Amino acid sequence: MKPNRNNILIFLLSSMLPLCAFAQEGGLLEDLEKEQQNQPDTQQVEAVFKATRIINGQSVELRKEGVLVFLIAHRFGRLNTGAYEFFGLDDANMRMGLEYAFLDDLTVGIGRSSFEKTYDGFVKLSLLRQQEGVKNIPVSMVGFASLAINSLKDASPERSMPFTGRMDYTYQLLIARKFSSVFSLQLTPTLVHRNLVEKAETSNNLYAMGVGARIKMTKRVSLNAEYFYRFNVSEDEEIYYNPVAIGFDIETGGHVFQLHLTNAQAMVEEGFLTETTGNFFGGDIHFGFNISRVFELK
Repeated sequence: MKPNRNNILIFLLSSMLPLCAFAQEGGLLEDLEKEQQNQPDTQQVEAVFKATRIINGQSVELRKEGVLVFLIAHRFGRLNTGAYEFFGLDDANMRMGLEYAFLDDLTVGIGRSSFEKTYDGFVKLSLLRQQEGVKNIPVSMVGFASLAINSLKDASPERSMPFTGRMDYTYQLLIARKFSSVFSLQLTPTLVHRNLVEKAETSNNLYAMGVGARIKMTKRVSLNAEYFYRFNVSEDEEIYYNPVAIGFDIETGGHVFQLHLTNAQAMVEEGFLTETTGNFFGGDIHFGFNISRVFELK
């Protein structure tokens, strides 16, 4: 009996199917193995905070190499001044600044504030980055140092202030951890050195500890809070208060808007740590905002 051609063709095709399936399975396995080999053993934790500042104080965030940031900050008058002062909006302090990332781990910034006509400059250097995986690093750590120069005119020739007396320095270690995609926390031990103080019994060095937190609410909105406690406050400095702030970060493309309430009008570390005259819990609250625009120069 002569074999049917159709039967032979069906037999050959059915014999080849397992081979094709095996070849396809082998290719998929090989691709998966290659993909796993290309994945890094450790993964850096990104976006501990959304901006380079929590509110008043610095965060552990640094920009990528070649990125320039233009920052505008406002602090209006006190809300409790009433309708005559339009709840503080008639009175405002402003700071404009530029920050440039020379490296991924190094940012330098300059700024000018209307508060005491202050010029400032700072350096931020990343020391540790939070990582997960084979090499686990539980926190991010950044060193920060700034110089502030008060350029107010002397009240009289008899009370002329030497240039070195106008200079104040701030040193901080920013230590932060992103506990989850929703919550981040930062501690900021701080030293402020003032070249000139009003009274001999007042220390030139002020020590403080800052605490800042971020709670992610939506993909583009987060709730931030910040508090600095000052330790060695002398009797004549008791007229000043610990800075408190609470607000929202809103991200829109290349902008980050930070809207907040705070008892501090100064926007430079030396200013809001040593010269905050309002009691937040007594109603001396200023509405303020920070707006940053990012330019990628590289």
